[in-house]
Amino acid sequence: MRRQDIGVLRRATPERVSGFSDGVFAVLITVLVLDLRPPEIATFEALLSLWPTWLSYAVSYLFIAIVWTNHHYLMRYATEATLRLLWFNFAHLFSMSLLQLSTAWMAKSELAPQPVASYAAVFFLVNATYICLIWELIDRIP
Repeated sequence: MRRQDIGVLRRATPERVSGFSDGVFAVLITVLVLDLRPPEIATFEALLSLWPTWLSYAVSYLFIAIVWTNHHYLMRYATEATLRLLWFNFAHLFSMSLLQLSTAWMAKSELAPQPVASYAAVFFLVNATYICLIWELIDRIP
């Protein structure tokens, strides 16, 4: 096999980037649910007292689902996996990984202002990195 053929085989493809991202999104949703704990007392009242945790989890789960759906459709426009696309994608996935920490902090604090602000900052960061992905793909349109 010629040297240039080996280089072609090693090149990242948009499909690999999407596949890797899908795996990360799956792990993020799985890790998110690990913070859910049953109440100490076996009553519905005790379960209802955990509403900040359940609300935080539900909003985060929905956010991950929306971001994954958008990412899935956006990556359909990728014709090549450029180095910039890879790094913007890693930045996007990193920002998504912060969601678990901010969700847990917000739930534990029972929606106190600073944890909620941290949670909002993560949402902003996720959207900012998503815009970077969009810009990279738009730059590649002939």
